Order: sequence, then C-alpha cells, then structure tokens
Amino acid sequence: MPSEYNKEDNIADATAAKAAYKPTHPGLFEVVHAEGSFNSQLVACKDFKKGEIICDIQGTTPGPKKYTTVQVSKDLHIELNSDLVYLNHSCDPTVSFDTDKMQVIAHVDIKKGGPLTFFYPSSEWEMDQPFPCWCGAEKCCKSIQGAKFLPTEVMDRYFVCSHIRDLLKERDAQQA
Repeated sequence: MPSEYNKEDNIADATAAKAAYKPTHPGLFEVVHAEGSFNSQLVACKDFKKGEIICDIQGTTPGPKKYTTVQVSKDLHIELNSDLVYLNHSCDPTVSFDTDKMQVIAHVDIKKGGPLTFFYPSSEWEMDQPFPCWCGAEKCCKSIQGAKFLPTEVMDRYFVCSHIRDLLKERDAQQA
C-alpha cells in the first residue's frame, strides 16, 4: 500500500481518473470515480457474506483529525492510505469498521458491485466536517456530526467502536 494516499475530492474527468486509478485491494473492492465533488464511491469486486472479514486495515499513519481520517481511540486519528478512504457514510451501512481489530467486516450480505458504506458516528465522536445526510435510509439521522450529537438509543442500532461506546457512557453519566 502507498505510504501516502491522496483522495480526489473533485473529479472533473471521471474517465481520466479511472484510467489513472490503481486499486489498493485488487479483487476485493475498487473506487468508482464520478464527476463532481465527493461523488465517488467504494464498491465490492466480489460477493461478501454477512460477518465476513473484507480486509484488515493496514498501512495507516497517525494524523490530525480531518475529513479523510478515522478516529481509532478517544484522541487518535489515522489516515487510511488506501482506497478505504472512499468508504462513504450510510445510516443503513453495509460494513462495520472495527478499529479494535483493525478490520472491515460485512455488516450484511454484499453483492459484487454493491456499495461499501459505514456509519461514520460508529468511529467518530465529533466530525471534522459535519454534513446533511441524504442516504435515504428509513431511520436516517439527517445530520452527521458524530456520535457526540446522537442519543445512545440511536447509536445502539449500530456496530460502534469501543472508544465511542466509552465516550457515550461518559457523556450519559455526566447528563444523569
């Protein structure tokens, strides 16, 4: 995996982006580049069964909190340095991002070509760049700001990383 991975956020020519693209996990998943800002997505290159480990998370580097990092403890963020940076958010996610085991796990059965998405607040306490959610899920949260801003009852619907569970317990104890 590359030691430094640059995510293209605004693609003017999807055909050129696809031609230049070199997947970091060939055979598992790939980026589908789409023109515009933040329109690309990660899709499965094969079928995955619910509970199957899609990949180990390797080659990461610590970094300051920003929209391309993932929170892995109460105070540490990492750069993924791979195509995993294109995992989009969904309130009805297809994968779990387990920062304790450093694995991406199929949350549901995923068909080849299906999108790989995860619930961002499952690992993020407070998002660097909050955004309105348009995922269309039946129980969409509407605004993705991080776990800090969601009731524990909502978070209980999802796989949630242990550092977020700890922060939720601390928050709830302070509010009691």
